[in-house]
Order: sequence, then C-alpha cells, then structure tokens
Amino acid sequence: MTPRRRPNLHVSPTADAMAAAAAQAGAAAIRDTLAAAPACNLIVATGASQMEMLTALAAAPGIDWSRVHGFHLDEYIGLPITHPASFRGYLWQRFVSRLPVPLAAFHYLDGETDGGKDPDDTCARVGTVLDQHPIDVAFVGIGENGHLAFNDPPADFETTRPYLVVELDEACRRQQMGEGWFPTLDDVPMQAISMSVSRILASRRIICTVPDERKAEAVRNAVEGPVTPDVPASALQKHADVRLFLDDAAASLLKEHA
Repeated sequence: MTPRRRPNLHVSPTADAMAAAAAQAGAAAIRDTLAAAPACNLIVATGASQMEMLTALAAAPGIDWSRVHGFHLDEYIGLPITHPASFRGYLWQRFVSRLPVPLAAFHYLDGETDGGKDPDDTCARVGTVLDQHPIDVAFVGIGENGHLAFNDPPADFETTRPYLVVELDEACRRQQMGEGWFPTLDDVPMQAISMSVSRILASRRIICTVPDERKAEAVRNAVEGPVTPDVPASALQKHADVRLFLDDAAASLLKEHA
C-alpha cells in the first residue's frame, strides 16, 4: 500500500503571491527537466484558480518552450470552442498564445459532438499520445467539492485509462456557474472528458494551486482527511512530490501550515 504523505505546503498572504510562487516552482521544474532530457511533458489545468499562475508561467524566463509538449487536463462535452467556458479556448487565450515561442505540441481535448464526433474516441486518441509522453510536471487545482480535474466524488481511483467520460455532479456544476462561466445551472454541461486520477498521479511532479476561502473545506479534507474517492483530491496524499500552493484564505481551515 502506498503510504500517505502530506503535500509540501506553500501558503502566501494573497492569491497573486500564491500564483507567482506556483509559477516560479513550476518554471523551475520545467527548466530542471529540460536540463536533463530532450523534452518536457506538461499537464495544464484551467479554471478561475489557474489564471494568474498561467500568466506568470508563460512569462517565466529561461524556458525553451519549443521542447515542451502540453496536455489538456479536462474539457466539457458538447461545448463549442467559441463558448466562453471552453477550456480549449481558455488554454489558447491564457497560455499557449502567450508563450514567446510555440510549444512542440499541445494536445487538446475536443469535447464537441457535432457531426457524430464521439468523446470516447477523443479519450482514446489523446490517451494514446499521452502514453508516449510520460508527464514530468502536472499543474492542477482542487474543486469546491474536492474534485481533481473533473473527477467528481466518488471518483474512480482504480481505472488506468488515461482519459474518461465523466458525469459532473451538481456541486461541480454550481461552482462553474458561480464563477461566471455560465448564466444558469441548466447551461452547464452534464458530462466532461477528464484525465483519470491514476494518470495524474503518474506525473513525476505535481504543482497544485488553490486560492479562495470557498476552497478551504476541500483543501482541509484533501490534506488532512483520509484518502477516499469521496474527496478525489485526497489522492494527492499518495504522491511523493506534490507542492500545494494556497493563499491564506484557502489554508484557513488547516490545523497547521507554513
């Protein structure tokens, strides 16, 4: 059995300081990888919690992005890329297009279903590419319901498939609406494509960035509670190299932090 480990905590007074610290750590991990290997493979998360971090990461000096392969963490099913909540659109606008040189490749998840496109085919296609590119650095967040990527509770900790079609629970969908991505709950898709928990944990290093008091309970449960599918992010306790970046508000319910 894999021993439980408390993630390496980094708590900043503000969300901006947290984002800068996470980006600095992530950039250092990318540079270290590129110093020892011909390429670096990344997982990149999206959402309101990642915006400032990705802006800082894209501006980090000394990274040869032309040797970096990026992988999409999750995406809604049935949402066009033109929708404001599209994670493909988010990643292009807030990260990929801001890099000083193009990435070697970015492997997007296309969740659209027009023209008979099948999300399971997308899972298999991008999963095959991921199998050929073991992840060096994963950038992730934690949802209000404790989700990791779009693995809502109870998450599947056993599957080894790289990507899954998952059902989004109401708490997750309410978070997306509450953050302003959708006007009503009915507008939030019911399904998504998500990287599996096991594949996220296969990453060599994990940088997890979580701001805001509304995430405080999920952070406490993920860090100090048991490892359980009912708190998907608690699976991070099973990984040997997780750096968890919080602002004071997100860390406010932890028994101790430094």
